Amino acid sequence: MNFQDELNSRTREAEDILLLFLPREEGYRSRLAEACAYSLTAGGKRIRMLLMQETYRIFGGNEDVIRPFMAGMEMIHTHSLIHDDLPALDNDDYRRGRLTTHKVYGEAMGVLSGDALLNLAYETMLSGFAGTAFPERAVRAMQVIAEKTGIRGMLGGQSTDVENDGKPVDLSLLDYIYENKTAALLEAPLMAGAILAGADEDTVRSLEKTGSCLGAAFQIRDDILDVTSTTEVLGKPVHSDEKNRKTTYATLLGTEAAAQKVRELTEKAVSLLEGLSGDTAFLTAFVRSMASREK
Repeated sequence: MNFQDELNSRTREAEDILLLFLPREEGYRSRLAEACAYSLTAGGKRIRMLLMQETYRIFGGNEDVIRPFMAGMEMIHTHSLIHDDLPALDNDDYRRGRLTTHKVYGEAMGVLSGDALLNLAYETMLSGFAGTAFPERAVRAMQVIAEKTGIRGMLGGQSTDVENDGKPVDLSLLDYIYENKTAALLEAPLMAGAILAGADEDTVRSLEKTGSCLGAAFQIRDDILDVTSTTEVLGKPVHSDEKNRKTTYATLLGTEAAAQKVRELTEKAVSLLEGLSGDTAFLTAFVRSMASREK
């Protein structure tokens, strides 16, 4: 099976896993559950789920605990997208080729469904404790995910990004925003998958560095696509950074220099992966494919 076929197969598997943990649409809360499901099932590349699953596999994990952790990771990511799209932040009408959650269900339900998914993520991961012989690993994985997605990670980066809209931003501040807003959410699944499988601390820290490089490359690639792509291809509005007066690598350095930075960071991530024990062929190919993605 070639890489693309393998990727498609694993993405379908991730989709099936996610469906297992959707909230039930019943009773007075059915509208909230429907809004959560609307966003969770909107498609996407399921990158964070696949990263977690693959590091778990590489280091010998073979328990069902990985499933609720994969689903929980995607719920956290989806929560961040719902809130990013709100009028108070990016005020976007489209995501993944269809109307954003607040455009379909209203702004209040957009806020609440994002909140619900963030809470449901931890409920879901906690449910995995019943399916593991190593609860201490699950505790550590949850600690990493909580830190990487909270005020010391994703949310801290998002707040810094919002505070500096329309202001002069230098490369140092931009790197801080990218490390926290984007990279932390890729570091978390790489680290958590390895932790759940019992990898040692040096390996986990190496994967953290890998995620840092990968996340920065991913965000810079996003910057480039926002300038060079179309709404039809990207599935969301282009030139939104310009609309929101955001400084990006593409606006600060130009698209050619930004593209070179993506290549450098990707090769650094690949080099770190090649230094790990285990079969990293799929993960390496996956990382490289992300550097040239068109959406």
